[in-house]
Parts: sequence; structure tokens; C-alpha cells
Amino acid sequence: MITVGQPPEQMTFQLGLRRRGISDRLVLRAMEDIPRDRFVEPNDRAHAWRDTALAIACGQTISQPFVVAYMTEQLQLNTGHRVLEVGTGSGYQAAILSKLVRDVLSIERYRTLADAARTRLEALGLHNIEVMLGDGLNPAANLGSFDRIVVTAAVEEVPAALTDRLEEGGILLAPVGPHNGVQTLVRIRKTGDRLERKDLVDVRFVPALPGIAREL
Repeated sequence: MITVGQPPEQMTFQLGLRRRGISDRLVLRAMEDIPRDRFVEPNDRAHAWRDTALAIACGQTISQPFVVAYMTEQLQLNTGHRVLEVGTGSGYQAAILSKLVRDVLSIERYRTLADAARTRLEALGLHNIEVMLGDGLNPAANLGSFDRIVVTAAVEEVPAALTDRLEEGGILLAPVGPHNGVQTLVRIRKTGDRLERKDLVDVRFVPALPGIAREL
């Protein structure tokens, strides 16, 4: 979906996603609606609409837009879903998800990032997102279960603490592989007592680490 009157860099952004195979109109609309320049560092705003990852605080990154769109599409979302995101980062992925589902719970281990993302998302009026400081790899029992789970940092293997939280028919998406190398984006679907795994594409993400980070 391309809107008349968009700045040229945003039109190029949308066309690039379509050319690379993103076809879900709702995902494309969400990518259009969420202003990526609000989620990058001030010095990077001129580059916000490029299809590249950018550095943010705490040694983390905001993912390449194509990767965000691809992961969103692979989650096969609907408006009734409750989604857990492990690794809030800038809040950009959570913002995209919020346009497509009922509720998003996003857990971040860095207080600096969690606070900044919460402020950013509230300013954009995205009220169906809760940002929580915590250990997303081992979420608290009282958080319940989820229709979809997306891990936005690399894990060497998918924790059972996350797959156990999937509802029947639920999908988990995570980059799996060595922390300092190439990972494979893996989609896991829960069917009864079985976890059906499908390897999708190679990706590179910063490591997912356990626990809550010390104050920076």
C-alpha cells in the first residue's frame, strides 16, 4: 500500500518491501503506518527509511525493516491474538504488531530501553502494548499463555520456558544459532503435544541474554 503524498524515501521503503516478497497487505499497511524515524537514534533519522539495521542504546539494534516485515508476516497474525515479544529494543517491532493483534506484551531486560520504548509507544497512541522490564527468556508464570511469541534476539536453542507458553496452534518465531555468527530464523508451531519446526531464512541478531541487565 503506497499513499499519495508520502515523502519519496517512504515510498521507496514500501516498494522495497514489496519487491523483496512481502505480500500481506495488512503487514504492508502496518509498516506504512508506523513511523520508523521515531524509533531510531536522533543522529540516524536521515537513515530511518533505509533497509538496514541501526544501532540503538545498550549495544542493541533496531532490525532491518525487511526482517521486521518478514517476521511479522511469518507469524500469521489475526486481530484476536495475544502476542509475547522477547526483546523490546526500540519498540518498533511491538508497534508493528500492535496494528495487527489484540494485545502485545513486550519484555525487555534493559531498563533504559524499556522506559524509552514505553514513552515512544504511548506518544504514538499505541495503547494495546505493555512494555515490561524482565527476563523474556523465562517469563513469570502469572503472565499466562500466548497465541504468538516472537524472539527478537539470537538464542542458541529455543527455551522450553517459551514453547510451554504457546496456546494450542500457537506459533513461536526466533533466530536460532551461535551468538557471534549467522542464525536461522525458525518457526515453531504447537500442535497437541508436538512442536513442528520449520527453518526459514538466515539472519543475524544480537544475542538474547538471560536475566535483567544491570543499570547502564
